[in-house]
Amino acid sequence: MPKGKNLGDLEQLVILAVLRLGEGAYGMTVRREIESHSGRRVSLGAIYATLDRLESKGFVSSAVGETTSARRGRAKRYFRVQALGARALEDALADLDRMRRGVPGMDHPIGAEA
Repeated sequence: MPKGKNLGDLEQLVILAVLRLGEGAYGMTVRREIESHSGRRVSLGAIYATLDRLESKGFVSSAVGETTSARRGRAKRYFRVQALGARALEDALADLDRMRRGVPGMDHPIGAEA
């Protein structure tokens, strides 16, 4: 993978959240998904900064939805994982799997019985 295309841990979580959410992936839902499934608290600003960075790398794309009165005329920006982003996530997870092989107590799938 080209330099600068590696994913950090928050980028991995954001891509996973966008994948889990499908058509409903926008900043606040991504934040809630990460917090509810990982227990990690993340600011909304960090989520949007990460989504912007992932979009600049070509890992996600965004589209603006319709405006709503509930949002005072503002539109939600929805995100979708691109093939390049899915591949980067697969590569990052494979790297972790390779690194933990042979490490005592870490050579089995996370969450599985030893």
